Amino acid sequence: MTEQRAKTGTPSHEPGRVDPAVTTGDSAVFSSLIEPYRRELHLHCYRLLGSLQDAEDLVQETMLRAWQHFDTFKGHASLRTWIYSIATNACLDTLKKRLPRTLPAAASPPMNPLTPIAQAPAESICLEPFPDLWLAEATDNPEARYSRRESVSLAFLTVLQLLPPRQRAILLLSDVLDWRASEVAHLLSTSVSAVKSALHRARVTLAQNYHTEKQERTQLSSADRATNELLKRYMNAWETDDIVGLVALLKEDATMSMPPSLSWLWGREAIRAFLTSTAFGSEVQSTWHLYATGANAQPAFAVYRADEPHGSYRAFGIQVVTIEGSTATRHITDITTFTVPSLVTSFGFPLELTR
Repeated sequence: MTEQRAKTGTPSHEPGRVDPAVTTGDSAVFSSLIEPYRRELHLHCYRLLGSLQDAEDLVQETMLRAWQHFDTFKGHASLRTWIYSIATNACLDTLKKRLPRTLPAAASPPMNPLTPIAQAPAESICLEPFPDLWLAEATDNPEARYSRRESVSLAFLTVLQLLPPRQRAILLLSDVLDWRASEVAHLLSTSVSAVKSALHRARVTLAQNYHTEKQERTQLSSADRATNELLKRYMNAWETDDIVGLVALLKEDATMSMPPSLSWLWGREAIRAFLTSTAFGSEVQSTWHLYATGANAQPAFAVYRADEPHGSYRAFGIQVVTIEGSTATRHITDITTFTVPSLVTSFGFPLELTR
């Protein structure tokens, strides 16, 4: 976590000018002004909502609202500030009708590994993964309390979703985007004192539930040689049906979950028992095929499952792994497999592969 620098008197968002061509209905000019903000708006909406699909929908709605109401933009704040205001309020409207997102381990007790996984709720309440490719396209702010990558980690997002929507928005705008309290107050049509009070409560909740030091250790170990070697062994174990080799890479108290189902497993032996009877329980050889990618600033894989009758591999979902340990020793502490096949397309992969 980076240290937050003292605020200066210099405005953090320079005022913008309205291009006359836009107000006369020139959609091409409007798009050229708004499109550069699309990816960072997507990330902002995702942090607020915890859902990749909902975030995409809200960015589209934001663009539409901006086009329809561009005549209300007077240039008193920057175009970026104005468009963030539309996006944030659109998300808050949506959150009034939605349950907060989470991950299985925060929502239910661990399952018996010998029982079937629970059916997913009709309305998913689980977080969804965010492609690192999109994260790389968004800009970072060195003065923010939380770095761009830390603020999209599954650990951070799980705790973030504990906050009431307005507190969530205030914390993101203040501690991730580094907005002043006066700017946040103007966006949310409230007072500066109300913003500061809500921000204090949000920070207390995070301090009680989010372990920054552990998260930083995980991030620091994400790109070294030992970690890369572990990930290669992990991928090979899946693809060669080597359950013994796979389980050997897990920490003793590792966890495994399969959102949107709320079922999850605790402990290496429970994971072994479950995988033996499910993922590696068929007679099909080379059931699984994995492609390395990244999600939520963590190692991830696009996972495919063999479809014998059609001689192909069909998308199974996106798997995110958490790795911890010392320089000499690395272990996988969590496997989160988002079992939504369509997610692979957001990560740049096809829905089906030829075997």
